[in-house]
Amino acid sequence: MTPGNRPKKPRAHATKHKKGSSTGSILRTLTGLLTGLLVALLASSIISTSIPRIVNDLAGSQATFTWIVTATLLAITISTPIWGKLADLLNRKALVQAALVIFIAGSLLAGAAPEPGTLIAGRVIQGLGAGGLLTLVQIIMADIISPRDRGKYMGLTGAVMTAGSVGGPLLGGVITDFAGWRWNFFASVPFALASLVLIQLTLHLPRKPRTVTIDYAGAVFITAGVSSLLIWITLGGSQFEWRSLQSLLLLAASLVLLIAAVLIERKAAEPIIPLSLFRNRSFSLTVIASISVGVAVYGTAVFMSQYLQLSRAATATDSGLIAMPQVIAVVVASTVVGALISRSGKWKFWMVLGASFLTLGLGCLATIGVATPIPLLWTYMAFVGLGIGMVMQNLVLVTQNTAEVAHLGVASAGVAFFRTLGGTIGVTVLGAALSSRAAQVIADKSDSLRAQGIDPSVISTGRLPDMGSLSDPLRAVVAEAYAQGVAGVFLLSTPLALLTVVAIAFLPNVPLKRKTGLEQLAETEAEIAVDIAGGEARLAVSESEGTRELSTDSRRP
Repeated sequence: MTPGNRPKKPRAHATKHKKGSSTGSILRTLTGLLTGLLVALLASSIISTSIPRIVNDLAGSQATFTWIVTATLLAITISTPIWGKLADLLNRKALVQAALVIFIAGSLLAGAAPEPGTLIAGRVIQGLGAGGLLTLVQIIMADIISPRDRGKYMGLTGAVMTAGSVGGPLLGGVITDFAGWRWNFFASVPFALASLVLIQLTLHLPRKPRTVTIDYAGAVFITAGVSSLLIWITLGGSQFEWRSLQSLLLLAASLVLLIAAVLIERKAAEPIIPLSLFRNRSFSLTVIASISVGVAVYGTAVFMSQYLQLSRAATATDSGLIAMPQVIAVVVASTVVGALISRSGKWKFWMVLGASFLTLGLGCLATIGVATPIPLLWTYMAFVGLGIGMVMQNLVLVTQNTAEVAHLGVASAGVAFFRTLGGTIGVTVLGAALSSRAAQVIADKSDSLRAQGIDPSVISTGRLPDMGSLSDPLRAVVAEAYAQGVAGVFLLSTPLALLTVVAIAFLPNVPLKRKTGLEQLAETEAEIAVDIAGGEARLAVSESEGTRELSTDSRRP
């Protein structure tokens, strides 16, 4: 084909999003998105300090205590990959609004719950909506902001994520003290409604009609398999013995369901989690790194709160205030480093440095005791905060930068899924290790307590002790036991952080793209249109030449 006959490249009509979108318009859109992200994050953390009062008011049991927390984390974890896949198939604006509506419905149901069953059902619905918000906000940011420019907005995202994860218990304690625990649920509704309105007014994404094939079988088996695994890990050792028949059957069912899910995903036309993603070296390494980051984010919030309240006699509010250096460090690190990455386009050095800070901070926290000076504790927590701020959001950035545009949703959701899954499993396993270590310390000091005429059996490590009801000798033993237990937890977490350093060091140093997800999609569609037009032109030329040859042959004697 001659240059003059080459088909012209068609103009892409996939999106009207302008490359030069102003910072102001992006910030207006992010306000709605990040408000939704904040309420989603608060859903899993804000009631942690008020659960005892909730269980008491609703006449619940120890199982109620467990399921109030587990139900939401379970719903968030299992729904994340499904929301991510739907984001690649359906309109993302409609999806994020649907997630907000689901979240609002769950919040209202939980806040008005007259008994534990209704509360747990509301928490499940909340978690389903929160899973969508946690996933879709990251994906939509990739749609409207290029990887190269996204760094300067990371500070806002990091601040919201840290405020939701670490600041939630402090906010929940204050709300419970002044307005009652039900307002931990009701107070999020106005913010979710505001997010819904802002997204409707400021977010403009193209509608892309396409034939949708949903992998229902994959969704069912992934949900069932992950749910069974998380239930086994969460309840094992407390609701049933690890070596019991119930435990073994639940584990076997989890493994069978997950194996079936893998087989289904291999053959599905539109798999929920495409196995081809794991052939992408960047995706596989970011997943590995995300698991330990998840343990650090969830672990520092949960275990530092226990340490401060049981070993240092801090109130729930005091615990939140003492954790503020970590929150500030996350915000500063994600803001400053994000701006530097956007300016230079170089991300790997900062991420390796951040993972090193995370390792150092966790290693330092492994040395804490009942008398560790608070300023020194602030320093250790600031190291952890710097690490989280430099690494967590940038892992998503690296994944989105290297993922195929058609798989942007599932790739982003995959990182969030494994971070949440790793964090949930890690915190559960580490919690069991903490209880075991605390029980051992108490057992070692039992003879000394009996010599003083004190019965050590009044201390139960199966549940958190009420420090106010204990005598001074018992209180000192419990404080020492939990200080050693929490230090041991951070010691076990340190190798995971070191694994993050290694995983990030081996990430391919791919330059950050300067095009948004919408621009990349439009470019891809245009290239496909060119290929189709070129194929049609070649076919037309071939048919024309065949006709001429046939005509020539018919004139030969």
